[in-house]
Amino acid sequence: MRIINRKLSRRGAIFLGALPFVALIVAYAIASHYRRLDNPADKLLPSMQAIADAFLRMAFQPDTRSGNYLLWLDTADSLMRLGAGMAVATLLALLLGITIGFIPHVRGGLAPFVASVSLIPPITILPILFIIFGLGETSKIMLIVLGTAPVMIRSVSQAVIDIPRELVIKAETLGASTWQIITRLVLPQILPKLITALRLGLVPAWIFLISAEAIASTSGLGYRIFLVRRYLAMDVILPYVIWITLLAFILDRLLLLASRRIFPWNHLAGESL
Repeated sequence: MRIINRKLSRRGAIFLGALPFVALIVAYAIASHYRRLDNPADKLLPSMQAIADAFLRMAFQPDTRSGNYLLWLDTADSLMRLGAGMAVATLLALLLGITIGFIPHVRGGLAPFVASVSLIPPITILPILFIIFGLGETSKIMLIVLGTAPVMIRSVSQAVIDIPRELVIKAETLGASTWQIITRLVLPQILPKLITALRLGLVPAWIFLISAEAIASTSGLGYRIFLVRRYLAMDVILPYVIWITLLAFILDRLLLLASRRIFPWNHLAGESL
């Protein structure tokens, strides 16, 4: 049997999925060990024990100045900004995506504008956002919205356009109004695509969030990373990077799980990544 036709067992999938992570950890441990042999005070590649100690200190020991548990404070602030930004972007994608994809006159008027906006590197307009909205939460949330909403709108509108025309014609033949077609035909068809667009939008959203927090913030995961970089505190930076990666992975898996539970018919063709 050809290798492309062989099915992978669940145990085999777990084993193969864990291999790259184990290899990375082993490679880091070896590199850290040999680097510290030459210089025990080396900060570039701290030991695994130093990384674990720093994580536990940030998570479970109150800060001497503020009394806060910094990891959880930073996590809560970052997730609040990320959640607000993605909620606005998702709402815009749903409303504008359906309108642009379903109504030709709106598509002719807005589609070129949305496509043009989606090509602007959002990080370049961050100074403008700071000038307009100040250095508070609004500018950070708006950066996430501007960085993710246009691409999500294009994805949803394309999903609407891809709905077979014969389904719309059948609905019209049965006397359905435009509103009924949107709510009973279009919306159920594109909601799984909206979740997929949201999952893909989370990737740049994290980048814009960390960038905004690094430039102008007094809390957040990005703020903490760029605060301690001046001290070459890799034992703090690496746990934060790992923590951000873990949070992003959990959010992505939760969205995938929700899609499978709510729209099982959309996953009948095969596995979803």
